[in-house]
Amino acid sequence: MQTILFDLDGTLLDTAPDLAAALNQVLVENRREALPFETIRPWVSHGGQALISRGFQIEMQDPAFEPLRQRLLEVYRANIANQTRLFPGMGPVLDELEARQLKWGVVTNKPGWLTEPLLEQLDLHTRCACIVSGDTLTERKPHPAPLLHACILTGSRIEDCLYIGDAQRDIEAARNARMPNLVALFGYLGDEDRPQDWQADGMLEQPHDLLDWLDARHPG
Repeated sequence: MQTILFDLDGTLLDTAPDLAAALNQVLVENRREALPFETIRPWVSHGGQALISRGFQIEMQDPAFEPLRQRLLEVYRANIANQTRLFPGMGPVLDELEARQLKWGVVTNKPGWLTEPLLEQLDLHTRCACIVSGDTLTERKPHPAPLLHACILTGSRIEDCLYIGDAQRDIEAARNARMPNLVALFGYLGDEDRPQDWQADGMLEQPHDLLDWLDARHPG
């Protein structure tokens, strides 16, 4: 392995507190009741569209949908790193990857105008070997193109990269790219998710399990 690639929301970063707060602010602005954090958390990996659709119980075709989504993103961008942090244990894992001279990067469907400021505020942007956002290319996950683009940016062969994500489309993207992949079970999986059926190469209960997986794959 040369390069470890992470999904952002629900894998590298715990963004749910700030996204949930933004959704609840928009709900309250529109005379709706705020929702419990535990209800919102599983929606976060599916982006702003899912948050508005499920939070307001409306479809994308509804005339109110797009203005609400834009307002959500406006509120979120203004409060993008209030509570967002690396998942517990992820900091030491990144330190160890760097100590082993492994590259690591981000491949996310989050748009660049949100991804890059967030990584900058957390002082992670200079450590990333690559940042591929949802609008870097015309294709997004589960299309393999973003992962293949990350290989080009990092100068790595596909088989020497590993992709980690918490959503089915993450694993589908990696499998479509024929890239080794792992499911982050500590991410934003909902009751309806069945990661055991995603045909991933492994599962991580916690970030440190990544190091154990690498050691088992390449002992010594």
